[in-house]
Amino acid sequence: MTISAGPVRILVADDHQVVRAGFAALLDSQPDFEVVGTASDGTEAVRASRELRPDVVLMDIRMPGMDGIEATRQLCGPGGTGAHVPRVLILTTFDLDEYVYDALRAGASGFLLKDVTAERLFDAVRVIAAGEALLAPSVTRRLISEFAQQRPTASQPAISLAPLTPRETEVLSLIAEGLSNPEIAGRLVVSEETVKTHVSRVLAKLGLRDRTQAVIAAYESGLVVPGAGRAG
Repeated sequence: MTISAGPVRILVADDHQVVRAGFAALLDSQPDFEVVGTASDGTEAVRASRELRPDVVLMDIRMPGMDGIEATRQLCGPGGTGAHVPRVLILTTFDLDEYVYDALRAGASGFLLKDVTAERLFDAVRVIAAGEALLAPSVTRRLISEFAQQRPTASQPAISLAPLTPRETEVLSLIAEGLSNPEIAGRLVVSEETVKTHVSRVLAKLGLRDRTQAVIAAYESGLVVPGAGRAG
């Protein structure tokens, strides 16, 4: 997705009116944000996204009717909204909500807890809008490992890492550890620009949207074994 020039266009989807209005008001207070609409359920979120073409959708998971997971899948998955695909930032009450992993697989770029501070919310939207994934290293390891262990992937077609060079495979494994680009550069003793190039090639070769999807691919391909050899 290409972010439009000007303010980041945001849609807020949550079934609780107070929460929805609160997030919208907070975001609208920032000069580089524009809240273009709100939605009270998944169906409305999909319809509004197609009409308003936001850059970022703040998406609650648990909503009546169509939930946030299915809405995310319709917006970001195959056969979604077409040329315009917004980035979805999941809102959840618990950091290990059983639905978070499903939302990430559906195409979400990250998640936030609903009790997030205003500054953290602003930072998160900017990170997502810039095309990065919003998963802190500790959250990456804990969340993805937890659900990779709980959810056997034998029924899912394993992603092939064959297109990757050995160095790109190494970079993917470090992404799965939750390392940032500067941290990967330090680990491999290369420049940050070189790391960015490797990351871009990994995403392009594997047809992945962002680092969140790369983390999931690393686990589901068997490149990284949950709980084994992770950095502390």
